[in-house]
Amino acid sequence: MSQKHLKEAFISNLNGTSLLEVSLSLSLAPLCLLCRGLLLILYHLHYGKPLSSRKHSLLLDFLVLVSPLLFCCTVLSPILFFMPTIIAAFCAGIFSKIYRQRKHGTRVPFRQIVKDFWETYLDPEYIPAITVFRVYVNVLTSISILAVDFPQYPRRYAKTETYGTGVMDLGVGAFIFGNALVCPEVRQKSCETQPMFSHLARQFFSVWPLIFLGVGRLLSVKSLEYHEHTSEYGVHWNFFFTLVFVRLAASLLLAIFPKNKSWIVAINLAVLYQLTLNATSLKMFILHGSNGRDTRAGFLNANREGLLSLFGYLALYMASVQVGLCLLKCRNSVRGWTEAVCFLLLTILVLFICLHVSQACADPVSRRMANLSYCLWVVAHCLTLFVFFVVTDLMLVFTKLLVKGSSVPCCWNIVNSPNISKKHKTEAVPIGREGKLSHMCLIMAINRNQLLFFLLANVMTGTVNILIDTIHSKGAFTLCILHLYMFFNCLVMYILHAKNIVLKFW
Repeated sequence: MSQKHLKEAFISNLNGTSLLEVSLSLSLAPLCLLCRGLLLILYHLHYGKPLSSRKHSLLLDFLVLVSPLLFCCTVLSPILFFMPTIIAAFCAGIFSKIYRQRKHGTRVPFRQIVKDFWETYLDPEYIPAITVFRVYVNVLTSISILAVDFPQYPRRYAKTETYGTGVMDLGVGAFIFGNALVCPEVRQKSCETQPMFSHLARQFFSVWPLIFLGVGRLLSVKSLEYHEHTSEYGVHWNFFFTLVFVRLAASLLLAIFPKNKSWIVAINLAVLYQLTLNATSLKMFILHGSNGRDTRAGFLNANREGLLSLFGYLALYMASVQVGLCLLKCRNSVRGWTEAVCFLLLTILVLFICLHVSQACADPVSRRMANLSYCLWVVAHCLTLFVFFVVTDLMLVFTKLLVKGSSVPCCWNIVNSPNISKKHKTEAVPIGREGKLSHMCLIMAINRNQLLFFLLANVMTGTVNILIDTIHSKGAFTLCILHLYMFFNCLVMYILHAKNIVLKFW
C-alpha cells in the first residue's frame, strides 16, 4: 500500500468510545483552566502583584492550558479516568494553601466569605465561559487533527465510520455549537430592524473567507494527493463548505421565524430528518450510494454525506442559537448564575434521557448522517462543558475574594454588591485592571484570531504529514512534534495579540 492509502486506512472503519469516557474527558479543560487561575492567584498572594512578564505568562498558559491535553489524548490516555481526579487534587491543594495564608492574615469567618460571595455582582457585559468554550473547542480540534495521524492517539477517539461517539465526532458538532452561540442574530438586536435582503446580503458577504478556505482545501488536497477520509464528507465536500451553507440557511430561517422560537425549528428539522432517514431509502443512500455498492458517480453520490448531513447540522445550529439567546440574558450576580447552572443541569438531564430514547427507538449516534441522536448528544455535551466552565469561573471568583486585588485574565470581573457590609467588604478588581491583563492571556489571544488559528493549524497539519511518517512515529518523538506544533500556533496568536493585530476585514 502507498503512504496515502496507509494513512487513509489508519483513520477509517473506527467505532468510537463510550459516552462515559467522552463525558469524563470534558472535565479536563475546565480543570486546567481552574489550575491556571489558582496558580495566578497564588503568585499574586506571594509577590503582592500579578504576573506581568509576557514570556512567563505565555509559558504558564501553554504548560497548564494546552500541554496536559496533549498528554491526555496520547500517552496518558490509558489512565484517562484518573486524570480529572489527579488535576482536581492538585487544584484543591493550591486552593488550600491560598485559603490558609489568607485566613492567617485576616480573621473574616468563612461563613462571612460565603455570604459575600453569594452577594457578589459580576460584570454583565462579558461572559468568559462563552469565550473559553469557543477557544478550547478550537484548541482541542487543532490538537486532534494532527494527533490522529500518530499511533499514540487512541483510535477510539478518532471520527467514527458510521455509528459511534468518538471525541473528534463531538468536536465537529461543538464547532457548529460554538459558532451559533455568538452568531449575529444572537449578538445584534439591530438584525430585527434591518431589511431581510440587506441582512442576508451581509451574512453572505461574511462567509466568503470560509468559501475561500473550502475551495483552497479542496484544491490542495487533490493536487498534493493528500490522504482523506472520503466517507466523512464526500469526494469534493469539506467542513468549511458545511459551515458556509449552515450559516446561510440559518440566517434565512432566523429572518423568517422569531429568534426565540429557534428551538422549535431545530426540533422540527431534526425529527423530520430522522423520520425521513428511517421511513425512506435516504439512510441507505447516504451509507451505500444510489446503487447500494458505495458508488461515487455523479456529484450527489460523490458528496452525499456532506450534502445530506446539512439538515442535521442546521438543526444543531438552530438549537445552539436558542442556547446563545438564553445565555446572554442579563445575569449580573453569583446567585443568578447559580440558578442558571441549575437550569442547565436540568436541561442536560432531559437531553440525555431523550438521547437514550432516540438511540433505542431510532438510530445510534451518527456524525456521518448528523441524525437526531447526534444532535442531542452534541447539545447535551456542549452544555455540560459550558456548565463546567461557568462553575470554574465561579470558583475563581470565590478565590479572588479571598485575595484582595488578585486578577485572573479571561475570568469574570467582580462588581461588589452595595449590600455587602463595609466591615467585611472584599476589595473588587476594577474592570480596567482586568482589561489590562488581557494582553498576556493566551485564551484572549486565540479568541481574537480564531479563524486564523484554525487555518494555521490545518496548514501545519498538512505540512507535518507531508514531511513526517506519522504512522510509525515513537512516543517521545510524537510528543515533541505535537508540542512544537501547538506552541508555534499559540505563539503566532500571542504575538499578533501583543501587537494588537486582528486579521479580520470582512
